[in-house]
Amino acid sequence: MNCIIVDDEPLAHEVLEEYIKKVPYLNLVGKCSGAFQAFDMLRTEKIDLIFLDIHMPNVSGIDFINSLEFKPYFIFTTAYSEHAMEGFNLNAVDYLLKPIPFERFLKAINKVYDIYSLKNQKVEVKTEVQEVKQPENFILVKSDYQTQRVDLHEITYIEGLKDYVKIYLGAGKPVTTLNSLKNMSEKLPSHMFVRVHKSYIVSINKINSIVRNRIIIGDKWIPIGDNFKEAFYESIRKNNFNL
Repeated sequence: MNCIIVDDEPLAHEVLEEYIKKVPYLNLVGKCSGAFQAFDMLRTEKIDLIFLDIHMPNVSGIDFINSLEFKPYFIFTTAYSEHAMEGFNLNAVDYLLKPIPFERFLKAINKVYDIYSLKNQKVEVKTEVQEVKQPENFILVKSDYQTQRVDLHEITYIEGLKDYVKIYLGAGKPVTTLNSLKNMSEKLPSHMFVRVHKSYIVSINKINSIVRNRIIIGDKWIPIGDNFKEAFYESIRKNNFNL
């Protein structure tokens, strides 16, 4: 976490800097003697955490925090206990009283690090969910000078015919399109379809039975090619197909 110290006391800078050096996940970006210097640093650096004194000349620590539209995490470091309630009302992560023991400093840092880590974890999960695309349940193919939608669950098997493929459907006539089995195999979802022969792709869910290296779908007998046999049986095992 990138952090800065905002305090008008040089001794406070020294103590906090020494403590920060002992914590591996803290990176001290800068030390500020007042609010105006801190404003400039926040404009130019990505700051995750501020160690902030309350009693400072010109602008107090409380006024400084109130002036920020986007607030990093902050911990008040002060010699005065009377502002503790106000500090927590501003959502300070912690309120440390000077002189600050290292054990108390470490407790505050562990608290802010837990909050910081949890927030980043949620952002990562949300990003991952946004990036996942819903699988398509149909394909579009050109046939008879038009683009036709073919629902995947309707496909029983696909036959390769040189430069064309013929897509057989459970209902309706087959759809013939200019394509290759290789391209079709790459386009179709592998958990639903598998290539079983140089001339055939089958829908796994439409298989009725398998007899001596031949697949039966309806009244069609489809051979299993030697070069495709291993991949085919592995695919049906993954899909819990009962042999």
